[in-house]
Amino acid sequence: MIAIVDYGMGNLRSVQKALQKLGFAAEVTSDADAIRTAEKVILPGVGAFGAAMHNLRQSGLGCAILHFIDSGKPFLGICLGLQLLFERSEETWSGEHERGLGVLKGTVVRFPEGLTDVTGRPLKVPHIGWNALHFTRPDELFDSVEEGSHVYFVHSYFPQPDEDEVVTAVSDYGVSFCCAVQWRNVRAVQFHPEKSSAVGLRILSNFARGAF
Repeated sequence: MIAIVDYGMGNLRSVQKALQKLGFAAEVTSDADAIRTAEKVILPGVGAFGAAMHNLRQSGLGCAILHFIDSGKPFLGICLGLQLLFERSEETWSGEHERGLGVLKGTVVRFPEGLTDVTGRPLKVPHIGWNALHFTRPDELFDSVEEGSHVYFVHSYFPQPDEDEVVTAVSDYGVSFCCAVQWRNVRAVQFHPEKSSAVGLRILSNFARGAF
């Protein structure tokens, strides 16, 4: 069973429906024990970093996620679920960085002001739409996904890992940014595979099928 972590952030059912379409059993759950004992875990999410971390701490799901990752079983973060894996985020109202789960070293930062495309046209933040994937090293999560494939993004922030070797793919939106990482049994993407048509379904299938 694949457990999809329900911590009150984002449209979790779309991830579940995509997996079910592919023929995989997936359960949306807020039960910490179910997450600890699952075969695989997906942490999706849309929304504010601080609110998400508050929910994870208050519910005990943050500890359950860390316990699961320590088990060595396959884990996938999606969008906000990628950002939460890092040590800290600029997305805050307190003037200080919000603390994340700390699985990966680095900081989640906001797109800078004044971004333009190659023609000089101003780019809006949040970044919403389809952008190309550029792979920095091989990863089984992207088996049969072609270089330059387009996936769907909705975000204002992105991670800046301290260690370049965890980055598996980047994309471009006025600046080049990290959009996929892999560390041990952990994989995470900034884009939404469940909204990325056939390419996204292939990525979800690779995760659901793979032993990693």
